[in-house]
Amino acid sequence: MKKIYYLESCNTCQRILKELEPLDGVELQEIKSKAISPEQLEEMKNLAGSHEALFSRRAMLFRQRGLHEKELTEQDYKNLILDHYTFLKRPVLVLDNQIFVGNSKKVVEAAKEALHG
Repeated sequence: MKKIYYLESCNTCQRILKELEPLDGVELQEIKSKAISPEQLEEMKNLAGSHEALFSRRAMLFRQRGLHEKELTEQDYKNLILDHYTFLKRPVLVLDNQIFVGNSKKVVEAAKEALHG
């Protein structure tokens, strides 16, 4: 399976999608218009190792909800990501049994290498 979870309104996601082209055979899922299912999140978690690894602390809601002052559990991370798309660190690229999470230069380069060899 080749799939990218991204946010249409995110300029960084748009830039990374352009960098990763061509995207032949890659399914794109825009997470605002088509929410992540619990099954999809579970699959991502299994590849990433934890829900925390998929969680974005940069989301504006993170501070607005006062979450930066709380000790969050794995279950909290899972529920928050399922509750609101902005809590997913993005983009997320799933390539068969590999996962690339986020937008750091290192992650994007590794994803590009894995995608195009």
